[in-house]
Amino acid sequence: MMKKTVIIGGGLTGLSAAFYLEKEAREQGIPMSIDLIESSPRLGGKIQTVKKDGYVIEKGPDSFLERKASGPQLIKDLGLEDRAVNNAVGRAYVLVKDQLHPIPEGAVMGIPTKISPFISSGLFSMAGKIRAAGDFILPASKKKEDQSLGEFFRRRLGNEVVENLIEPLLSGIYGGDIDQLSLMTTFPQFYKVEQDHRSLILGMKKTTPQNTQKHLPGRKKGIFQTLDNGLESIVDAFEEKFEQTVVHKGNKVQKLQKREDGKYTVELSNGKIITADAVIMAVPHGAAASLMKDEPALGYLKKMPATSVATVALAFPKDAVEMNKEGTGFVISRNSDYSITACTWTNKKWPHAAPPDKAVLRAFVGKPGQEAIVDQSDEEMIKVVLEDLRKIMTIKSEPELSFVTRWKQAMPQYNVGHKKKIIEMKADMKKKYPGLSLAGASYEGLGLPDCIEQGKKAVKEVLNFLK
Repeated sequence: MMKKTVIIGGGLTGLSAAFYLEKEAREQGIPMSIDLIESSPRLGGKIQTVKKDGYVIEKGPDSFLERKASGPQLIKDLGLEDRAVNNAVGRAYVLVKDQLHPIPEGAVMGIPTKISPFISSGLFSMAGKIRAAGDFILPASKKKEDQSLGEFFRRRLGNEVVENLIEPLLSGIYGGDIDQLSLMTTFPQFYKVEQDHRSLILGMKKTTPQNTQKHLPGRKKGIFQTLDNGLESIVDAFEEKFEQTVVHKGNKVQKLQKREDGKYTVELSNGKIITADAVIMAVPHGAAASLMKDEPALGYLKKMPATSVATVALAFPKDAVEMNKEGTGFVISRNSDYSITACTWTNKKWPHAAPPDKAVLRAFVGKPGQEAIVDQSDEEMIKVVLEDLRKIMTIKSEPELSFVTRWKQAMPQYNVGHKKKIIEMKADMKKKYPGLSLAGASYEGLGLPDCIEQGKKAVKEVLNFLK
């Protein structure tokens, strides 16, 4: 008997869920039909690529960590492995007090695993270095359910290392305030290292493979991977591969209800009503909460914050941009007087992304708590970004091309206690709504591999339920 699954949300999580549900259903001989509902006119969510005049510019994420297996595996499953490319290896910097300082060799998410590069770094004062050395003698912290990243790292390494190195790196990933973000949700491995080895520095040195300790030269290729024709080609490949999935673009789910017989009715904005045996909700937490606004189990999602960010990509003739540092980009200390939070020298990090005679700078704006800049006009935002960049490098002309992308309320914040609350919420929902799965960046990881993995996990839940 044919089983019907509805997937709400056509971002990477929802697409991965549809793709792997088809695959598993075929292999297990389960008759399956799938409806994928996406409220916008296009699929892919934050995965958006601009291809123009020889440029390949990502408006959202530009890559994924190759060591997280689900990313490369998806590329292979979609038949795109011949398009995969790794980033060019180059030095990365932190801007502190108007100076670009190389990230010390051996630093893992800002945690030193090599002493000599850390001691010789201009990122920290002597007092800051001495305070960081306290990690060698401090006891492991008392066991606790959760704490903020800021609390954990300040205790181990001191304020200066946190403010000048760890915070710019970690807040860049999560778009949030490290004094609010949950350690146990984002980097539980650091807590485990401290508990197992007492010293965070010595523990990271022991547990980090040698080939990942080097922050730059020495590796033949970078640790990130993308596709030479843009990440959006993943979205195109999904659509080409779908066989049992009907895609509904530009259609919003108006109502989701569980029937007395255990099935679900999904009412779309075009008036169509779909009856489903199982449902995967792969939408942001705010959308999930509003779709089931009377469900108390989703109370945490209603309160869960999200931050807004924007990217500004600027293209120039190569000889119009001069930098006295060789590298692939930099992050900026939160205490610095800049509107941008980071910048990638895109043509150096990803040589395929621009014609050989062009330079592309991709800046990120929107500090936690200072997100009003995201609401400014394109012209104003470009002006602000150029003013900041000209303090750091020589730019002799106006950009030939510019691409401004706003991601409003798009970065879910995993604040202290998030992991426990999500586990409790999902357990409660499973009891009340068997056959309904929640998946996506709001729950258990917001990187591309995390979203793919959550899509796969939802597939397992659906198939176990349908069996």
